[in-house]
Amino acid sequence: MADLIQLLPDAIANQIAAGEVIQRPASAVKELMENAIDAGATELKLVIKDAGKGLIQVIDNGCGMSETDARMAFERHATSKIRAAQDLFAIRTMGFRGEALASIAAIAQVEIKTRRHSDELGTRILIEGSEVKTQEPCQCPQGTTISIKNLFFNVPARRNFLKSNPVEMRHINDEFQRIAIANSDIFFSLHHNNNEVFHLPAGKLRQRLIGVFGNPSNKKLVPVAEETEVLRLNGYVGKPEFAKKTRGEQYFFVNNRYIKSNYLNHAVVSAYEELLPNGTYPLYVIFIDIDPRRIDINVHPTKQEIKFEDERLVYNYLRVAVRHALGQYNIMPSLDFEQDPTFSQSAPIRPRPQQESTVNRTDAGGGSQKSAASGNPDETSRHSSNLRHWQDVYEGLDEFDTESSAPALTEGRNDEPLTLESDWQEEQAPASGEQPQKKKSPTQLHNNYIITQIKSGLMLLDQQAAHERILYEQYLNVLAQQKSTTQKQLFPRTLSLPPADAALLKELLEPVNQLGFDIQEFGANTFVINGVPAELAGKQDDLQTIESLLEQYKSNQELNLGTHENIARAMARSAAIKKGKVLETNEMQTLIDQLFGCQIPYLSPSGRRCFITMELDELAKRFEQ
Repeated sequence: MADLIQLLPDAIANQIAAGEVIQRPASAVKELMENAIDAGATELKLVIKDAGKGLIQVIDNGCGMSETDARMAFERHATSKIRAAQDLFAIRTMGFRGEALASIAAIAQVEIKTRRHSDELGTRILIEGSEVKTQEPCQCPQGTTISIKNLFFNVPARRNFLKSNPVEMRHINDEFQRIAIANSDIFFSLHHNNNEVFHLPAGKLRQRLIGVFGNPSNKKLVPVAEETEVLRLNGYVGKPEFAKKTRGEQYFFVNNRYIKSNYLNHAVVSAYEELLPNGTYPLYVIFIDIDPRRIDINVHPTKQEIKFEDERLVYNYLRVAVRHALGQYNIMPSLDFEQDPTFSQSAPIRPRPQQESTVNRTDAGGGSQKSAASGNPDETSRHSSNLRHWQDVYEGLDEFDTESSAPALTEGRNDEPLTLESDWQEEQAPASGEQPQKKKSPTQLHNNYIITQIKSGLMLLDQQAAHERILYEQYLNVLAQQKSTTQKQLFPRTLSLPPADAALLKELLEPVNQLGFDIQEFGANTFVINGVPAELAGKQDDLQTIESLLEQYKSNQELNLGTHENIARAMARSAAIKKGKVLETNEMQTLIDQLFGCQIPYLSPSGRRCFITMELDELAKRFEQ
């Protein structure tokens, strides 16, 4: 019998490896940008077309490669980063395995142009499916330009599993932002379909964060800095009042490498204690500089998970550093012994006579004299004298108050007893009586739920889920008929967004305006809100509604919904009544009536139940022993 086990060809092995290393266009972006940084680039330009499905191009001004190195870079496990096994425990570079370029070349059409500073001519190589098609000298600027076209062209099953362009572009934006934040001393730019999304000049970390998150983020940042014998911490955390209900602005960097760690995230969140509202996530960008021998980064194919030699020690240092930063900048109560006494002790303000007399008259029983008695005798005497004089001024005013209010109290009495009407008699009327039973009004429970009586028992509604269902169907209907009512604003408001969110709003501007908004582009990631839907006018903050709409839209992109359905979902979520909102009786009844006028009243757009019912028989059984 012939032998069955054989060595796979390199092309097949590379395709298998690509399944782990290159999962989507964003994975290729990450690998190429990290290679450019390792090459010592000070300027890096990323060009994307069709969310990376058509083109991914990275242009840098790094050291470049020789002809031999350019060819060897596409071989498996070929790298310039390590030479021996012990080098794995002293890694400072982004890449070290030598798998990325070989994996990319196995599933895409790759073109590379590179030239060293000392060379007159560069090298051009064209590879398709691990096969070298062309290798020739060329004229090109110093550095490297690598282009990836038709990703997964020879693996159609993988290409079919790619998400929509907005989803894939969001992942590319995430990878770009992580690398740009970690390297604030490098110029970065991102172009998508010939539109510049990011333009980030080299500068300090705070300037980079403002460039990534937008100008409004400047007032949200609190600096963090701590240095010990084991590690050095620096970065920024967000003020608690600016925490968002969605994740996405939480970044850890260990030796300038982005990582994910739920354990360290818990350390940051616990440092806030009770400052964060429920269900919100603070912004933080924290850099941890530690000896490479104390960590192991060769754990996960994406290198986003690492192992610490003493993870609990890092946890404690991080928690203390964040808490100290929040206390130092008066985010949480603390004793500050270094505060300038000029600002901490203000001169006493003497109350005006009218205010003083009002207080004294209010505490006529003698309580107002307690503070005066605690002073010196002269002060007490002067206070008593002032009290008598002001009492003389207001003497007799109470009589006018009594006379003016007396007619209102006695008018229409005619010495007859006052009768207060009550619904109790109507409710207690016998079943066979002549008077019909009055309809029960709904009641709010803990400002979250609505209880109402039905024929078979009772019904409990989730006010937020019910309102989301109502708004969702209303917005779908508005988008389908393209008929909405806009409330124009007397003073238009300006909305500044991060570059990624601004690009998303530009794409969604037409359907968003169909909902009743009147939003116009104002340039430089800024928009002007001239009007809002009439049903939202005066009820919610316009800027927060738009920001929440974008956050909800991004979180729904993974569901592969249509644009209109996604916008209707996102808008319903952001504009719905929130838990804790106090409702009047007529508002609760209107909510119930509108819910049961919906086509699908049972579930909210996110799949939560809008109401539950309980039969009288079930209630009776619960009282039985």
